[in-house]
Amino acid sequence: MAVNAAPSGEAPPGRLAGRWVPWLVIGLWLVLTVVMVPLSGKLSSVTTDKAADTLPAGAESTKVAVLEDSLPGGEDNTFVFVYHRDSGMTDTDRATVERHYDTLAKRYPPKVAAPAGEDDEGPQMSPSTDGKAMMFTLDVSTTYGEPEAIVGPLRDAAKDRPAGLALEVTGPAAVEGDMDAVFDGIDLQVLLTTIVVVTLLLIITYRSPVLWLIPLVAVGAAAVTSMATVYLLVKGFGIVVNDQNSALLTILVFGVGTDYALLLIARYREALHHHENVRVAMVHALRGAAPAIVASAATVIAGLLCLLVADLNSTSGLGPVGAAGILCALVAMLTLFPALLVVLGRRIFWPAIPRFSTAVEEKPGLWVRLGAAISRRRWVATLGSLAVLGVLALGLTSNTGALREQDQFVSAPESVTGFTILRQHFPELGGQPMTVFTRPAHQERVLDVVKGTRGVAAAIPGETSGGWTDISVFPTDAPDTVAEYDTIKRVRTAVHAVSGAEAIVGGPSAEHLDTEVTTSRDEKLVIPLVLMVVLVVLALLLRAVVAPLLLMATVVVSFAAAFGGSVFVFDKILGFKGVDYSVPLLAFLFLVALGVDYNIFLASRAREETARLGTREGMLKALSATGGVITSAGLVLAATFGVLVSLPLVMLIEVGFLVAFGVLLDALLVRSILVPALTLLIGRRMWWPSRLSRPVELPPGQRPLADDEESALQR
Repeated sequence: MAVNAAPSGEAPPGRLAGRWVPWLVIGLWLVLTVVMVPLSGKLSSVTTDKAADTLPAGAESTKVAVLEDSLPGGEDNTFVFVYHRDSGMTDTDRATVERHYDTLAKRYPPKVAAPAGEDDEGPQMSPSTDGKAMMFTLDVSTTYGEPEAIVGPLRDAAKDRPAGLALEVTGPAAVEGDMDAVFDGIDLQVLLTTIVVVTLLLIITYRSPVLWLIPLVAVGAAAVTSMATVYLLVKGFGIVVNDQNSALLTILVFGVGTDYALLLIARYREALHHHENVRVAMVHALRGAAPAIVASAATVIAGLLCLLVADLNSTSGLGPVGAAGILCALVAMLTLFPALLVVLGRRIFWPAIPRFSTAVEEKPGLWVRLGAAISRRRWVATLGSLAVLGVLALGLTSNTGALREQDQFVSAPESVTGFTILRQHFPELGGQPMTVFTRPAHQERVLDVVKGTRGVAAAIPGETSGGWTDISVFPTDAPDTVAEYDTIKRVRTAVHAVSGAEAIVGGPSAEHLDTEVTTSRDEKLVIPLVLMVVLVVLALLLRAVVAPLLLMATVVVSFAAAFGGSVFVFDKILGFKGVDYSVPLLAFLFLVALGVDYNIFLASRAREETARLGTREGMLKALSATGGVITSAGLVLAATFGVLVSLPLVMLIEVGFLVAFGVLLDALLVRSILVPALTLLIGRRMWWPSRLSRPVELPPGQRPLADDEESALQR
């Protein structure tokens, strides 16, 4: 098979086009995959959602969780049993409640025994003032298992009760158990759903019976490698990987990996028209596409690694997890994927096989017509795009309050409905219990101070162990509300004032409070850092100052619009009761890092074409050349994040919808209309201070040329 000579001024393909290179690459990946498959299966064994692992590193609630784990008997899981009958509790009902309590207390001996002088008519065993309910708390040591494993048997043990007597098992541990049940099998569900979605989109995109399989094989190898890599990172460096981060890893690898495949295939298809040898065509395709793909990956990786400065362990852990996934996707799609395409030859594109021809006719298509329309109506395109984004951003006036843990479920489980029942019949005990640790010598003083704190319904001393005494504190306000958080702050202020007590306050609601405070602090640190890092990457890629600043501005405006539009949907259409504390930072990171990708693909091609055609024609050529493939890539990435919308957890739905919506905005509006329009308005100054921004040198006395005239002269 003849090999076309390299075009004048272009380096020859060299050894990369050797016949043996693709087979060597495929062989190396086969060996790597065989090694990595067993390790990838172990990732689930090192994921953790334990409070002590995922909470802010230096928070007070983290210290409480660590202390509870270290004391004899381990941390307690607190369950609350709420019995109720609309017509009022009967003597038989009350006897049943006492029998259940005795049975369960014997089966799970509590670590905390009631102190001398205390009876069971405190918060452990209490009738409601309306006579229609009765409740007790049960502290079950973690030595008996995690909440998910315990809550089922507890509910089963209390099934023997009179007709009409309803029961909800709730409390912090029950909520945690129901939450863990949601995540059971979520990795497999996300993986299978993502594969199905990506497969369908690739089949629709290429309308080929075989071509869709090749990107899927390469991305699958990248996914296996990334999971194994993350497992090794956890074992070697102790990073925190929770179930949420594990699901996001799968989405990231499949989303960006498929994007890279689409971009490379588009360049490869172009090259096949100009080069008869498929290996030579692939070398030229890689030379054209790889710089933008590498810059894209570098942007996302750099943005993700900015999370390492976050204080929240689960957030900082996502940095190296996501970065490892993106790096594996990058390597696989620039090595294994091209090798597979080359080995399979042109026939992989059947039935639309690209034919070698010295004269390839380019037919005007949708993107050529769109570019011409933007060129004629630059101000209309710019102001119209900004108006759409501005209207969407108005959605930020909707409910952006923090989402309570009880509102995280799409369908409220028993533990959540139980809290509602508890609030109805025991308004004074409606909050989640706090845990206060103090030195034994100061127990009485701390107990008195806590009982005298506004917002506290009851405080019960526990046992002394390991040089500490714990106190269970019941707030009067509903869980995860501003009022309850204010009570936690008052309790902390009060106990900290007791000299020598070394008192610390934790518990589920305190953990949520510390997490929200830390996340807010992390946002102020991470967001500017991400913006700076992405700006530097863009400046290095485009070798300009104006273009990177402009692209960053469009992405930030796009994020505000995506966030506003999504909040409106969450609040007015889906009826969510707030936005999870982690969503803004995650969405910003993904939309800035991933959203700028499409601008990178467009701007890098525009810079390449500008060197030949001038700014105006260069941008229009770049838009027509990349329009279809970038739109397809945006649809694929949006669809992969959209997989999260199918899950039964509000937080993941919010992240999935927001990122998918933002990616579509970037791909269909910002990159397709706004950026080209702004470039045509700014002209060659877009590339300042590079040589592309300098005017064409004219003979003395000739008037300056307009951009369009300059483009024609450069051609």
